Amino acid sequence: MSMRRTTTTRRAMAAVTLATALAIALTGCGDDGGGGDEAKQGSENSAKPSAPASSPAEDKGEQQPDTAAGENVDPNVKLAEARGDGLTLVIHQVKRDSGGFVTVQGTITNESDQARNSSAWVGAESLLSAKNPNSVAGATLVDKEGKKRYYVLRDTDSRCLCTTSIPPLLAGRSTAVFMQFPSPPSTTTEVDFNLPTFGTTSLKISG
Repeated sequence: MSMRRTTTTRRAMAAVTLATALAIALTGCGDDGGGGDEAKQGSENSAKPSAPASSPAEDKGEQQPDTAAGENVDPNVKLAEARGDGLTLVIHQVKRDSGGFVTVQGTITNESDQARNSSAWVGAESLLSAKNPNSVAGATLVDKEGKKRYYVLRDTDSRCLCTTSIPPLLAGRSTAVFMQFPSPPSTTTEVDFNLPTFGTTSLKISG
């Protein structure tokens, strides 16, 4: 009986020891799996690109004029000039494009000692003014020979193909502007250009 009891006791202790070892092993595996998930998640987070930093103007909520069509123009070229209310508009390019429109590009400079507002340049049309505040949507071209006036192109929502969101122009500051119009006939090479508050000036069309 003594021998049988000793054998049984040893088997019981061996079983307890094995169960304990298995529990420790399983616990270790669980920890490794969790650590692996955390490491994977951390790796994915580090691989994600950070959001682009906003510009100082965006941080301050300032409007930035849309001058996309005027970026590749030589500012030293002066085809014409118009003045009004302490401002000077210099035209750098008047180009006829194959798409059936004429693009006028220039620079407006405030030569006065006070800030000038751009709100009048949109013209008197209420819908155009509502859709294009602080823009040059009020500009026109006049074909005197063909006796026809051309207005700035717009889309079906009355948004103009021109510079928009022009902030008040501080004294001594300049802003690039562009306007796109329907193209006059190819035989028309010269038109009169007008922007509200500025004098009328004659432009020769190239292209």
